[in-house]
Amino acid sequence: MKRIAIQGERGSFHDIAAHEYFDGEQIQLICCATFEEVFENIRKDPTVIGLVAIENTIAGSLLHNYELLRASGDTIVGEHKLHIRHALCCLPDDDWGNLQEVHSHPVALQQCRRFLSNHPDLKAVEAEDTAGSAAYIAKHQVHGWAAICSAYAAKEYGMKVLEDDIHDNKHNFTRFLVVCNPQKADFIRPLEKANKASLVFSLPNEEGSLSKVLTILSFYNINMTKIQSLPIIGREWEYLFYVDVSFDNLTRYRQSIDAITPLVKNIRILGEYIGA
Repeated sequence: MKRIAIQGERGSFHDIAAHEYFDGEQIQLICCATFEEVFENIRKDPTVIGLVAIENTIAGSLLHNYELLRASGDTIVGEHKLHIRHALCCLPDDDWGNLQEVHSHPVALQQCRRFLSNHPDLKAVEAEDTAGSAAYIAKHQVHGWAAICSAYAAKEYGMKVLEDDIHDNKHNFTRFLVVCNPQKADFIRPLEKANKASLVFSLPNEEGSLSKVLTILSFYNINMTKIQSLPIIGREWEYLFYVDVSFDNLTRYRQSIDAITPLVKNIRILGEYIGA
């Protein structure tokens, strides 16, 4: 049985992503209040696998999680893309007539603004978690409150789905990374089938330094799928570049890494894995 550390409660989108990624396998969830706790669980027990959201098609990148990943020394061994679908849920014997408040994570509330504007009688209240809101209402039997969460969470906590698919943008996806202790990586992912990698490096303060790196990657037929820059704290106007690349040939990819290494500073491969 695999032990998977996630941020959030049972029924959260992390929970859904974990069960989809490890479909057909027995898993035990370790529910954490913060992303820091996810990486701390891996540090304390190297057999624990973490699943961490890294970007959303609407909200953008979770910048803090890039730094947590880099600082942890853990390795990316997989990724999963989940279609985020929000539903309005309440206690089974509640209905539209007695609802007064709707609770959810601020991002979920923002992603359902059009729905909420059509129901001005519902007071939107920010909470720490989508599934956590449903869990609280169910545990304390709070009548008159609803939660914006997944229909999966509603089922988990015995809630009723009043309306499904209430999010404004139907093309709402979150990308999750599967991470683990580097010594355990080869037991989880088949490296020979890897077609994607995540890197981090800094660049010398020289004209055209990034352009040179991109030119070399292009020469080796390496496709850059994402680049994210973050400032290096304490070093003015210096940045770390987090880069995702995809490739068809593992050997050519490794040749490209050898080729760009002399042109960058402090390069580190965060993970080589099968892209979703």
